[in-house]
Amino acid sequence: MRTDQIFTRLERVFARLDREPERPAHLQTPQMSRHRVVLFGATLAFYLAIVVAVLTTSWLVRLDWQIMFWRPYEQWPELHAYLDYLVVLGQRGPTAVMVAAWLGWRSWRQHTLRPLITLGVALLLLNVTVGSVKLGLGRLGPHYATEIGSAELFAGGDIFPSGHTANAVVTWGILAYLASTVRTRRNLSVLSAVVALSVGLTTVYLGTHWVSDVLLGWAAGLLILLALPWFEPLIARTEAFVFEVRDRLRTRRATGPVTGPVPVTPFAARTAAYAQRVAAGEDEPARQPAAAVAGHGGSGRGGPHLTAARPHLIRSERTPVTPAGSRRPAHAERAARNSSARPVAGG
Repeated sequence: MRTDQIFTRLERVFARLDREPERPAHLQTPQMSRHRVVLFGATLAFYLAIVVAVLTTSWLVRLDWQIMFWRPYEQWPELHAYLDYLVVLGQRGPTAVMVAAWLGWRSWRQHTLRPLITLGVALLLLNVTVGSVKLGLGRLGPHYATEIGSAELFAGGDIFPSGHTANAVVTWGILAYLASTVRTRRNLSVLSAVVALSVGLTTVYLGTHWVSDVLLGWAAGLLILLALPWFEPLIARTEAFVFEVRDRLRTRRATGPVTGPVPVTPFAARTAAYAQRVAAGEDEPARQPAAAVAGHGGSGRGGPHLTAARPHLIRSERTPVTPAGSRRPAHAERAARNSSARPVAGG
């Protein structure tokens, strides 16, 4: 695909986004209120408590081993096939594509890039925070545990915290965060919480995560959602930067070499003609009072073309005069030619 074709398609998208953002007035952008700060602090304390409990091989690690020896996947084997599909709701690739498609449609309808940029910021925070803790602690999963009762830390693993659980909290919770009404936000919050809880418990059932992995995954995802209002200025600046880059590309493309004919709209043609008249020093025709226009010719309608103070040349409609003289033949010659060429009717 050629570059100009790609730019033309992008122009169609940005033409929709150029309009004024249609954001509901009764639901503003989430702010970092005192209530949200308290929730963020409580969740952060819960997050640190779980990390300390695993590092010190406390009762939480013993609970992890007890549930692993219980083998939930053997208790309800008939659920295994269904839960294999349910856990996909926590995989980053499929969920990111589904949610991005929905938010892209929202961006198109609301004429703003904020939903897509917010999703990108949330996923970036998720990858950085959860990924760094995973690699830093290096915990092994239940299927790869080597020492009974051990926390299995710093052994080259990457399952603490649970990425499926944290991704389910962030990906589906972002829909509630960007909801357009209070009722929709409340309903989506309940739905995203149910999905996140189900995905986390499913990983424990399948034996791919410890219970402490899931608890830390829930806390990690909730921290990202609670901290998003702090990144709203960054989201707004990113949106403005995208449109600024678009404008620069549009200007560069407009001032570059023209490879084909440029279509001229009627409005552009009239604007160009008016600019030429102004450059030539021709003023607009003088306007007369409405009464004078109404009395001219007995017509009640008037306009610039009726009130122009220009001399009108009177020409003969039958014999137009040209520098070379009349191009019409004489009457006698014309009559002779017509009489000889036309057949006589009536026999």
